[in-house]
Amino acid sequence: MTTPDDTAGLGAAAVHQPAWNSRELTVGQVAARSGAAVSALHFYERKGLITSRRTAGNQRRYPRDVLRRVALIRVAQRVGISLAEVAAVLDLLPDGRTPTREDWQRISACWRAELDERIRRLQQLRDDFSDCVGCGCLSLDRCALANPHDTLGERGPGPRRLECADDQAPGTPTCCDPSTRTGTGG
Repeated sequence: MTTPDDTAGLGAAAVHQPAWNSRELTVGQVAARSGAAVSALHFYERKGLITSRRTAGNQRRYPRDVLRRVALIRVAQRVGISLAEVAAVLDLLPDGRTPTREDWQRISACWRAELDERIRRLQQLRDDFSDCVGCGCLSLDRCALANPHDTLGERGPGPRRLECADDQAPGTPTCCDPSTRTGTGG
């Protein structure tokens, strides 16, 4: 039999693996199984994303289906969805239940437009980054050609070439499009 002293310093590898039919998991078991740090689980709980009950000894016990919630949270974070947005979607589930496959289809559809917009902005940044960051600072040798007389500065502060695209419909030429630049011969 392994004692706590035998597992000291071994981390998640030493956490007792729960039986397949165990209805509750300790915080260490959830951390080991989900790949999330114990501190992250505590944080998710404080934010209301997951719940646990307390034992008589004040130890957390999580329902097994918390693993699916933690997986959803981690996937959302990986693609840049904020925890506030995750919480808003999880709050829509009745009785705080864990998302089903059908729920996930609806949730992912909610986030698809936002992700598509992020992808569009990242592609724009990637494609335009080596040409100019669009700040209108005239510090690059090409700025005199791409932004004569700092006309972009008249549109406001910041990276105008990148920000102006936010106000336009997808697929329309932006001020970053070489064919719409003044003085570039395009």
